[in-house]
Formats: sequence, C-alpha cells, structure tokens
Amino acid sequence: QLRFAESGGGLVQPGESLRLSCEVPALPLDYYAIGWFRQAPGKEREGVSCISTSDGSTLYADSVKGRFTTSRDYAKKTVYLQMNSLKPEDTAVYFCAVNLVRSICVVPQRHEYGYWGQGTQVTVSS
Repeated sequence: QLRFAESGGGLVQPGESLRLSCEVPALPLDYYAIGWFRQAPGKEREGVSCISTSDGSTLYADSVKGRFTTSRDYAKKTVYLQMNSLKPEDTAVYFCAVNLVRSICVVPQRHEYGYWGQGTQVTVSS
C-alpha cells in the first residue's frame, strides 16, 4: 500500500527552526503535487504548502508565507518543509500527501489528497 512517511518533528522554542522530511513512495503518476498539511488538537486538518513536479511551482498558506519553504530532492525522493521563525500556533501534527485530482498547486484541499502518512509532531513552546 502506498503511503508517505514524515519525519523531523520535535519540540522547539518560539523563533527556532525545524526541517520536516517526507519520503515519497513510487507513485503511479507522471506528474503530481505534494502537499503539507497540519492538524492541531481539536481543529480541522489544514493545508500548509504545496509543491508541483508538473510546473515546479509552490504555494503557501497565508499563515506560514515568508516563514516556511517547501522543496524537493528528486534523487532522494524526498520533499522537505523548512520551517523558520516558528510560533506556538504552529504546534500540530504535520502530514504530507499527494493530490489525486491535479498535478499543479492550488490552495490545498484535504479531500483532493491521498496516501497520507502517520504524521510528525511539531511542538513550539517556551
């Protein structure tokens, strides 16, 4: 069964950085968009970012724009989420998944994504 694998989470203080990794399984798609999502306790899973192998574009939620950067290492089949200037409100479980509907980046919608991983916990606290 295809599934993504996230890693790199941890406990950091406000203002610090983390880099999350997402191992991309062998997908039956020529081009695709990989999304990062997060879910805080008691809240809906929300889209954080997207990166497309179709046109190389990226897209970010307003709440993380300017602080988070997503990139891809094709050789390692890994997508990264570099998170800088972390805030307590960034605390959540972070997930990656593939868009099963389109290969370009639009505002990430959970229902379009599949092959979810188990997620990695990010906690920002002093």
